[in-house]
Amino acid sequence: MDLKDIDLNLLLVFDELRRHRRVSATAAALGLSQPGVSNALNRLRRLLGDELFLRTPRGMSPTPYAENIAEPIAEALATLRQTLAARAHFDPAQSEAVFTLALTDVGEIYFLPELMQHLGREAPGVTLDTRRSTDTDLKIDMERGHVDLALGFLPNLRAGFMQRRLFQQSYVCLFRQNLPEAQRPHDLARFEAAEHVQVTAVGTGHSLIDDALRRSGAERRVRLRVPHFMALAQVLQATAMLAVVPERFAGKVCGPFGLASAPCPVPLPHSAIHAIWHAQKQRDPASRWLRQQVFTLFAEGEL
Repeated sequence: MDLKDIDLNLLLVFDELRRHRRVSATAAALGLSQPGVSNALNRLRRLLGDELFLRTPRGMSPTPYAENIAEPIAEALATLRQTLAARAHFDPAQSEAVFTLALTDVGEIYFLPELMQHLGREAPGVTLDTRRSTDTDLKIDMERGHVDLALGFLPNLRAGFMQRRLFQQSYVCLFRQNLPEAQRPHDLARFEAAEHVQVTAVGTGHSLIDDALRRSGAERRVRLRVPHFMALAQVLQATAMLAVVPERFAGKVCGPFGLASAPCPVPLPHSAIHAIWHAQKQRDPASRWLRQQVFTLFAEGEL
């Protein structure tokens, strides 16, 4: 088969169908009719000599051949998108670019206020879209160029990605300011006697801290489990519970919510917070400018 026989639109249909696994969702994403998607898939099946996707109760399941070619096709399409969108020069003061950042909720609390204030001065026309860095499709979307930058403790992003460490932080105990713990050293006995809020934060490195606490043998009386940090400060403000949290999150919420923090009496590993981007974004002028702003605002130490 010769490349001249392949219509690029067929590869776009293939890529979106692999992502969505449903003809209806693929059609909506590409602005096509469902028969149009089905016709494109049938054309590609004939050209490649494989069924590519099989209808199952869970949607369109890729064949082994489709799985084998899916990543190279996604990377090729992402390269094309980047090449066609690239500019030799990026002028932040005049730009109306839209950047997509992947963050956890605690990352939004820590990074966004200062970053948006900075962009208001340096790039008033620029817009940020944020999405959760815990999304299962994050790796794929970064490979396709849909996400410019991820910020956080994300040990699952490795091959094909570039990164710079922004800072390292410890974990502390966080609790209401007028509790006795705020007035005297927080020891292991009080840690074990207290009622705890456990933040699971699936998909981030925070789970490593829970593992370390279990290995230490320390007993936690977990009264509440939550999947994220969103309402944690309000819960601690209203109760006598405590939580083990990143120290920079504690620094952001102690004052506004009347909370206090203390060193955790259980030895815990530090977490390294990174800026992470896919290799295809390395030379893109706009993405490079955005990364530099993040480095200037938040990075500690040298490259």
